[in-house]
Amino acid sequence: MTIVLVIDQYDALNNGTTASARRFVENLRKLGHTVRILTSGEPGPDKFILPMWNIPLVSWISAKQGIYFSKPDEAVIRKAFEGADIVHFYLPFPMGRTAQKIAREMNIPCLAAFHVQAENITYNIGLGKVGIAAKFFYKFLKSFFYKRFDHIHCPSQFIANELKANGYKAKLHVISNGVDEVFVPKDPVSHEGYNLLMIGRLSPEKRQDLIIKAVALSKYKDKIHVNFAGQGPCLKKYVKLAEKYGVSADFNFYNTENIIELMRKTDLYIHASDVEIEAIACMEAFSSGLVPVIADAKKSATVQFALDEKSLFKAGSAKSLAQRIDWWLEHPEEKAELAKKYIKEGEEYRVSKSVKKMEEVYKELLERKNVQ
Repeated sequence: MTIVLVIDQYDALNNGTTASARRFVENLRKLGHTVRILTSGEPGPDKFILPMWNIPLVSWISAKQGIYFSKPDEAVIRKAFEGADIVHFYLPFPMGRTAQKIAREMNIPCLAAFHVQAENITYNIGLGKVGIAAKFFYKFLKSFFYKRFDHIHCPSQFIANELKANGYKAKLHVISNGVDEVFVPKDPVSHEGYNLLMIGRLSPEKRQDLIIKAVALSKYKDKIHVNFAGQGPCLKKYVKLAEKYGVSADFNFYNTENIIELMRKTDLYIHASDVEIEAIACMEAFSSGLVPVIADAKKSATVQFALDEKSLFKAGSAKSLAQRIDWWLEHPEEKAELAKKYIKEGEEYRVSKSVKKMEEVYKELLERKNVQ
């Protein structure tokens, strides 16, 4: 098949959506498919480059989250779509909406992925958990973009349920974004004290602040160091918060190779986020042999990965998280046994398996087109 992946940014690995798209492209090509990318950024093989689009105020806000927009160019879009069998849209932005109209005109089957949770928006404009605001954005995303599609890819059952609850009528395909094959257990590196890790954008809904406050409450505070792997608008705020509470912490962006090395020095993985469509970072961590401690947040799919009640803490409670951290640090034998179960669980979420499931969805769309 010739598949066109439509995504506003493809080069920068500063967000999970782009990283997932690149893994899918690599694995689809391994299966023998031709994959084109319609995006902005640097030219490359099978890349059809659009200009970056500076949308007043909106681009300024989104850039803080590492999100950038492509400007539609009909000639480039049509060239990318020539002879294509499937067009797979990753983001509900203006370029994708324009490209969808052109794909429909060219009679090419389309699939849309749902990667932007409404609560991601509400948290980052200062509305937090306000349910009415989230419902508004789910309706807006449906009206602006998703109502144009008969098929939507959902990375988790959680987000599929959210879409159903908000009136989305398309056929929903629940397929994990998948964990790369490089995330496997490796021999640990000896170190003094205890190292904790959280991977994720430094933004309000990810709740890195909660980890800092929990470590401050831990009986092992003076022996704990926290690595926060990620970038985002809350960096300065969190650096100051760690200083205020006297918590040893680093804030850095790491490439895949460095993350793997960091995991070898990590005793416990923390995922404190209130909002999550799937949490690939958490999956990568437990596939590598780290036991996760996960917030039991109602708007997070990450809860599905907890294999033990001690892998969950009360969302928003630094005290609850501190208790879980202390328990796991005091019970290394139990942690080692549970890690084995998490490693096995991780094998069920390999990206190679997810891509084969997606391949079946593409075939279904093509079959529907052929019988029309």
